[in-house]
Amino acid sequence: MVIDTGTTSCGGEPEASDSLKGFGAVAKTFRERAGLTQEQLAPLVQYAPHTVASIEQGRRFPPRDFIDRAEEVLDAFGTLRAAARHLSRQPGLAAWFRQWAKLEEQAVSLCTYECRVVPGLLQSEAYTRAVFHCHVPPLTDDEIEARLAARQERQMLLRERPNTAFSFILEEALFLRRVGGVAVTRELVDHVLDCATLRNVEVQVMPLAREEHAALEGPMQLLETPETRWYGYIEGQRTGQLIIDGKEISVLQMRYAKMRSQALTPEDSVGLLERMRGAL
Repeated sequence: MVIDTGTTSCGGEPEASDSLKGFGAVAKTFRERAGLTQEQLAPLVQYAPHTVASIEQGRRFPPRDFIDRAEEVLDAFGTLRAAARHLSRQPGLAAWFRQWAKLEEQAVSLCTYECRVVPGLLQSEAYTRAVFHCHVPPLTDDEIEARLAARQERQMLLRERPNTAFSFILEEALFLRRVGGVAVTRELVDHVLDCATLRNVEVQVMPLAREEHAALEGPMQLLETPETRWYGYIEGQRTGQLIIDGKEISVLQMRYAKMRSQALTPEDSVGLLERMRGAL
């Protein structure tokens, strides 16, 4: 059975998060109570003024170190930390992706193959912005900030869940495309290499020259829950599908297992990425 989690009419549109707006309003109130402008608060919390503004406007998920520093600088009586506990992890995510994102948060293993764009969990901020700037029709600044905040929050899973095994198979072409330019690609490669050093993260590159390829039908994701139940997810233009049928998932698992043997080993993949980085 395949469940379509969205429609082409609304699949790509993120919804606003009331919890983010609420946190932003609380942060703004304490900042004004302290007699500080956004520009004055920014260096005290070690973030740029535009980041402070985005958080107060509910357009960006506040990083944990921002919350901790703002709590101390603004003498907020624990209010900011309390408000942060009620923040939704789903702001800026397309409606049809939210169900998968919730499963991600509890997964004991997550396997991802991508041939179109570097997976969100591995993206650097500049690369993410470049991807969003390529969106057609164009996104507004608020939409970009909301989606960026959601993506950065999801990326915390790599470090927050050290017991979750993350496997990524990426096409070499994703780095050769140079979305955003050379500087953005250089930063992206550095970021992916940094993620690959985590003990729970495995990155493999599928080389351009590969006569046999088990996933010519497109990208896929697989995850296992603590209850040892498997789910699959595939995505296309403005829509996504959550897969729960055992036979369908078995096919995806066979394909992913085959690709692991077809792609470069994790060690050789790191070597290739380092050579690509040196050539940029």
